[in-house]
Amino acid sequence: MEAAIIANIGFRQPLRHHAFFSKIPPMLPRLLPLFRFPFLPSKALIQSSPLPTHGINFLLVLLLLAAGYGAWAQAPTALTARLDKVSLTFALGPTGQPTYSITYGGKPAINPSRLGVAFADGQGFDGPLTVVSSETKDVDETWQPVWGEVKNIRNHYQQLTVHLRQPTPNGRLLDVVFRVFADGVGFRYEFPRQPNLAYFTVQDEQTEFNLPANHKAFWIPGDYDSNEYAYTTSRVSEVNTTPIEAIQLKAAPLRIQTPLMLKSDDGLYLNIHEAALVNYPALMLDVNPQTFGLRSHLVPGATGAKAYLQTPEHTPWRTVVVADNAPAILASKLILNLNEPSTIAETGWIQPQKFVGVWWEMHVNKASWNYSDASNLKLRGTDWAALKPNGRHGANTANVKRYIDFAAQHGLQSVLVEGWNVGWEDWAGNWKEEVFDFVTPYPDFDVQELQRYAASKNVKLMMHHETSASVTNYERRMDAAYRFMKQYGYDAAKTGYVGRIVPRGEHHDGQWMVNHYVHVADQMAQNQLMVDMHESVRPTGLHRTYPNWLANEAARGNEFNAWSTGNPPEHETILPFTRLMGGPMDYTPGIFQIKLESWNPAQNKGRQVHTTLAKQLALYVTMYSPLQMAADLPEAYEQRLDAFQFIKDVPVDWDDTRILAAEPGDYLTIARKAKGKDEWYLGAITDEQARRQPVQLDFLTPGTRYAATIYADGKGADWEKNPTAYQIRKVTVTSKSALQLQLAAGGGAAVSFKPLKK
Repeated sequence: MEAAIIANIGFRQPLRHHAFFSKIPPMLPRLLPLFRFPFLPSKALIQSSPLPTHGINFLLVLLLLAAGYGAWAQAPTALTARLDKVSLTFALGPTGQPTYSITYGGKPAINPSRLGVAFADGQGFDGPLTVVSSETKDVDETWQPVWGEVKNIRNHYQQLTVHLRQPTPNGRLLDVVFRVFADGVGFRYEFPRQPNLAYFTVQDEQTEFNLPANHKAFWIPGDYDSNEYAYTTSRVSEVNTTPIEAIQLKAAPLRIQTPLMLKSDDGLYLNIHEAALVNYPALMLDVNPQTFGLRSHLVPGATGAKAYLQTPEHTPWRTVVVADNAPAILASKLILNLNEPSTIAETGWIQPQKFVGVWWEMHVNKASWNYSDASNLKLRGTDWAALKPNGRHGANTANVKRYIDFAAQHGLQSVLVEGWNVGWEDWAGNWKEEVFDFVTPYPDFDVQELQRYAASKNVKLMMHHETSASVTNYERRMDAAYRFMKQYGYDAAKTGYVGRIVPRGEHHDGQWMVNHYVHVADQMAQNQLMVDMHESVRPTGLHRTYPNWLANEAARGNEFNAWSTGNPPEHETILPFTRLMGGPMDYTPGIFQIKLESWNPAQNKGRQVHTTLAKQLALYVTMYSPLQMAADLPEAYEQRLDAFQFIKDVPVDWDDTRILAAEPGDYLTIARKAKGKDEWYLGAITDEQARRQPVQLDFLTPGTRYAATIYADGKGADWEKNPTAYQIRKVTVTSKSALQLQLAAGGGAAVSFKPLKK
């Protein structure tokens, strides 16, 4: 019938979507007196009607709407958007609950799943809603990141916006915006400015991701305060965080974090995460092991509420990346595309870089962060110069100069120094308000002399701001800290948030802290400073908006090998499919002294990095970051300068990236083209299984001969038994060549391709 009515009156879209018909219900009381009978008007009434006389068909339309409006308004509404193999369907359920579903190539990726947002006042959008209207648009554009894995990024999607209303006389309005890409879907809730909604408190989100089957999942517990867990691989029905030792706050038994990587038995790969996390808490997922459903759980604030908002406002994007092969998941730019363009107009001061630092020697118990072994000290009132030094303080002037010399000799851009400022004697675990002031150095750290010395060597020093999670203290002192950095020539800072958050009751991943991280990035941008955040919320693509936000930790990094059970060999094959989906990670690769007992036999007994040396090289390619640390001590590199050559050569900024082979939890091989050069670098890694990795070199420029330097696991190499065995060989290759890389258990291979002169 709807099609017939449309043809009769000349509208080209369904009646319920046309602007005119959205105005009909208020008109009905004025229209009905015109009619003698409830359904058929008389000829006299038609002739005498003050309405424009466009014929009886128009009046019949009005009558039909008057008679059936109530039932029609409650009918389920199905709307779709699609691009290539990805299709999104929005519908109202039988009780008016909004739902969505996603298919890929006709296969169900997400079954019909609920949408909605609950408010603290009980008047949120978690009940039945009606569709007011909808519209679609297509976008296809290309943009260039300031730095990244590729030079150009295509942003191609079809957008469906659904305007919803509560079914009350003064019902509040909500928009749900979907963007459908060729590799997935992003959607968010938008709260427009409106008379009946200004300030509101989000108590919960009803968003669901209902899986069609019991998929294989790669997950970590939904801890509000830490992402630093090894991944568990299990079926969705087997998720249980109870046996896992908590790092900060014990998660609920069935609560896990995003990004969540999933694989179906019929070869569909899915990744669930979020994009553009601003002014909102991080997204966790509560698992239903019986139905394989995933329901959103937002990290609460100190009051128990999830978010305090004011219209107009919107949530972050909820993202589902989907493909029928694993490499396509890693190649996706969906999350990055859902973020806003850069807020920084002039970006020439933002410099991707490699660095060394006074850092690893503390983790392997060769040095200490603290200057003294005294305790119960106060930031104010302690005579720091009078303290007896412990003789193990790493951040002393002479030692920092040694790192500066090493960086200058090998072409590394900067030196990170941790433990330079007073307060480390009493910083961890005490939930203190004031621990550091970020401007007062220890007596053995000469700020002015090190500034002079580093400048003479054309090396930059990287600042370290450990907040001890006393964030209010850091925010009070940020202006002074950034002035100090500018005064003494520091261009970048590594921030840290170890411990329980102050203000007390807030969490690392709650709204208050999410806003703090963005505030830091913004304030540093205004001071033309770059930042690397540790112990922060996991990233969601905001490095597009703030390209000075070079990296985060926000996961279990390489340092866990130094003072815990370590990272299993599969860890680095999972991280690109999980943590790195949202942005670069400061993983701190490049450890050459794999067995750690040599640094401190008493305290490092049995500890080691759970990879081979060759795999540590490969991580510079497979673990993307524009900020890469050569994490080991200079003396470890000086013993193996032939292998260190790859770290010197490998870039940190790229024009192109090719995912050559990948399977989460098993293996990964990536090739990348250096920014502005015809040079390629390849990294291949494996889990605890040794494997042969064939590589076709068709990514190389046709007709060009390249010198390939292959850094591979040596004979008998094994991550546990013989981790430092490696071999280096050189061959000449072209785009028609192929390599056979033999990867040891827990091993890898790194290859540089440099064009030969004709």
